[in-house]
Amino acid sequence: MAKTVFYSFHYEQDVHRVQLVRNVNALEGQPLLNSQDWEQVRRRGDQAIKNWIHDQMAYKRAVIVLIGKYTASRPWVIYEIEKAWADKKPLLGVRIHGLSSLGSVDAAGSDPFAKAEGVGSVPIFDPTIRDWSGNIDSKATYNKLRDNLEAWSSQGVTRRSW
Repeated sequence: MAKTVFYSFHYEQDVHRVQLVRNVNALEGQPLLNSQDWEQVRRRGDQAIKNWIHDQMAYKRAVIVLIGKYTASRPWVIYEIEKAWADKKPLLGVRIHGLSSLGSVDAAGSDPFAKAEGVGSVPIFDPTIRDWSGNIDSKATYNKLRDNLEAWSSQGVTRRSW
């Protein structure tokens, strides 16, 4: 059976890219909420969002932050990073800006782990491939992600207990 992970990401900006990651089928992630289901959770307030995160992350073996252009600015992503660190879950990042979202790629985003309180150095893997002219090749990027995601998922770091 595939390794189970919790994917942390910026929903509005990157949901199409996250679908591509899930379609790799190398790992089993939490069910993705559609925008209506997410709004239902969000309308019930911050505690409902925290409860959803806790429930979805509870039995996952690792947390992978899928890093797009604006991921580091999202408060719930930072919360998920801090929770994973506190729970001593293996934590890592994978850059997804080079995957196509409705036909376009994005610029790389900043390191979200640097914004999380008390989190140490966390590995970030970048499958982005550029062509001869320096443009991102989204198909080659997807292929590199597909070929490496499972191996990368076992290289997360945890908070030390000392």
